[in-house]
Amino acid sequence: MKPNSTSSPYIAAVVQGTPVPFDVDGTLARVDELVASAVKREAQLVVFPEAFIGGYPKGHMFGSYVGGRTGEGRDAWRRYWEAAIDVPGPAVTALSEIARKRSVYLVIGVIERDGGTLYCCVLFFDPSGTFLGKHRKLMPTGAERMIWGFGDGSTMPVFQTPIGNVGAVICWENYMPLMRAAMYAKGIQIYCAPTADPRPSWIASMQHIAVEGRCYVLSCNQFLRCGDFDDAYPCELGDDPEMVLQAGGSCIVNPFGELIAGPVFNEEAILTAEVDLHDVIRGKFDLDVTGHYARPDIFNLSVDERARQSVTSSANSAFRMTQEAEQHDHA
Repeated sequence: MKPNSTSSPYIAAVVQGTPVPFDVDGTLARVDELVASAVKREAQLVVFPEAFIGGYPKGHMFGSYVGGRTGEGRDAWRRYWEAAIDVPGPAVTALSEIARKRSVYLVIGVIERDGGTLYCCVLFFDPSGTFLGKHRKLMPTGAERMIWGFGDGSTMPVFQTPIGNVGAVICWENYMPLMRAAMYAKGIQIYCAPTADPRPSWIASMQHIAVEGRCYVLSCNQFLRCGDFDDAYPCELGDDPEMVLQAGGSCIVNPFGELIAGPVFNEEAILTAEVDLHDVIRGKFDLDVTGHYARPDIFNLSVDERARQSVTSSANSAFRMTQEAEQHDHA
């Protein structure tokens, strides 16, 4: 792991904000406002929650039950699909412009549309507005599997940047020990954890990961009420507009497991904290779980980072098949 030559220490921010569910343009406008607020606090890195653009449809059943789906549920999923974004696409271009205009590193959760499948993703941008890449959630949890596809190993990046080695692990992916090990092996220093888990027990996990990986952990969740959705939204948890669906719990943890911002619950908030990459190296002195604290003679992890596609084709083989067919016809 190379030490980064940056203006460290610097300020990082996590945004416990409220999107406009199922409204891409409305949410993009809100992202711009929230990034501007974080920049006023001198933030150079701004992290947004899971599914901030596209929406986290908490409490929605999509008319699904074991052995069947309803027509109303199919229409609801169609609406959700229409609110997702293409990567690349116009929304990515707009996010690039926000990062460039505000001169920040931007990490944000989105719902990506790819053909007939939706993916829970995190997108990364640098201060020049360059789209660095994405991470697709590998393992949707529970009922999320009804609405989201599974990512593969080809989108597990850790980007080497002047503010540190930045990557993201989404929500309960953080409970996958082998995925965490893979990220540690890539030298992650700024471990972004966009989530939809507002439980207090989540905080303990974030502190554990910070200690285990000797990295800064930036955990970020939405603050969302039932009334933030429109009247047509069928929430199985209730219909009181003031009912809190996502209570937040965002926080920032340093490489020694100390909470240096948050957690904050039951309100919108922008949390900021100072990041000093020297603390990452200080922490490695006595704990480097994929280095001097590993036992590769006993334990070994193999990671497949190849892209997986359900259909592949070869132009050469298709050409040969055409030639063979023509020869057969002339025979």
